[in-house]
Amino acid sequence: MAETRDHTPRTTFLLQGLTERTHLVALTTLLAQTTPHRVLLSVAYVTQGGVDLIASAVSAAGCRVDAFVGIRNGVTTLEGLNALMEAGASVHCVDTGDQQLLFHPKIYVAWGRTRAGAIIGSANLTVGGLNNNIESSVVLDLDATKDEDTEFLESICAEFDGLSAAYPQNIVHVERVAELNNLYEQGRLVDEASSLPPRGSRVASGGADDVPRMSLPVEWLRGPSIRPPAPTPKPLPDTMGTMGLPSPSLKPKLMWRSKDLTERDLGIPSGRNTHPTGSINLDKGLLDPSVDHRHYFRDEVFDALDWGPSRHSTVEEAYARFRLIVKGMERGEFELRVGHTTSTTTPSYRQRNAMTRLSWGPTREFVGRRDLVGRTMALYRDRTDRTRFVIEID
Repeated sequence: MAETRDHTPRTTFLLQGLTERTHLVALTTLLAQTTPHRVLLSVAYVTQGGVDLIASAVSAAGCRVDAFVGIRNGVTTLEGLNALMEAGASVHCVDTGDQQLLFHPKIYVAWGRTRAGAIIGSANLTVGGLNNNIESSVVLDLDATKDEDTEFLESICAEFDGLSAAYPQNIVHVERVAELNNLYEQGRLVDEASSLPPRGSRVASGGADDVPRMSLPVEWLRGPSIRPPAPTPKPLPDTMGTMGLPSPSLKPKLMWRSKDLTERDLGIPSGRNTHPTGSINLDKGLLDPSVDHRHYFRDEVFDALDWGPSRHSTVEEAYARFRLIVKGMERGEFELRVGHTTSTTTPSYRQRNAMTRLSWGPTREFVGRRDLVGRTMALYRDRTDRTRFVIEID
C-alpha cells in the first residue's frame, strides 16, 4: 500500500486480547502504510511462530530492517532467529551475560518518506505476543515531514544503533546460520523442539483448580508444525538444562502436540451412544505432514520402552512414567499404559487413523474435566532417559 501525504497523526492505545485489536494487525498495517526506508524491531523474545506471522510483511518492506533480540533467556529460539534472517532482517543478539538481567524492550518502528509509526509496549515477536496473549502498547502514527516527529524517530534509532559500539562484548551481529548454531551450542539459544514446558506450581493431590480460561474476542493462532524427524542441533552440555539453568530432573524434548482436545480425548464423552474409553488416541495432531503418525509413536517416541503382548493379538503394550502438568499445576508422576495396534491391513490403518493410544489410568481425576475441552496437550520425552515423559495440558 503506497503511503499517503494527507493523514492526521494520532496516538492510540492497543489492548490485545481483551479487545479485538491485535499487535499482528497493528504491525503489518504499520509496515504496509508507511512504505518504510528503515524498520527497527526490538524485543526480548523471538520464536519461529512469531516471525512466520510477519515474515512476508518484513520481506515486502524491501528496506533496512534491524532486529535487536534478547538471548540467554530460555525463550528466544534458533529457529526464530533463522526465520528472521531469512525474512531479510539484520539480526543483533543482545546477551547481557546474566539470566537475571533481561534485555526486555519491545519496540517496533517503521520510518517512511512522509509517514512513520511506532508500537511501544509489551508484545514480543512470538505468536502469544502478536496475537494470543493479553498485551498492551501505545501506537504512534507519526508525520515524517515534521521535525519533532523525525527527531523522535532519530532518538530511538540512535539509541539502538549505538549499542554495538557501547557493548561490543554483549551485542552479537549474526549473519550466518552457523553462528546461530554456535549460540545454541553455548546455551544462549534454545531449540523449539527441546524447550522445557512451563514449570508447574505444586498443589495437593486432590487440589481443585476451577479457574476457567478467559474467553477473549481474539482468534487463537497455532505455532508451526512439529518436525521431529528433522535433525536437531547438538545437545547442551550435561551441566546445563535446556534453558541454561541448573540441570532439572527432566530435560524434555517436545515430541507431539494435539489439536484442540475433545470430550472423547479426555474420556468424558457426552454423546448418548459414545462410551468413555479412558484413553487418548495419539493421532496426527500438529505433526509435520511428512510424519506418518501410525508408526511415529511406536518407532520413535516410545521405542525405548519394554514392549510386550497384550490380551489382544494385534496389540502390544508398554508402561512408562509420565509427569503431569495441567494448567500450569504439577499433578505428580504416574505410570501409564501405552497400547499400539500392529496390524497394517485393517480399514482403520488404511484410513490413517491413530494406531497408538495412551491410557489415562490414575490421571483421570485430573484430565477428565470439561474445562480442559478445547485446550491442547503436549507430549515431551526426556532427552537423557527415553522412558520418562511429560504431559502438559494447557
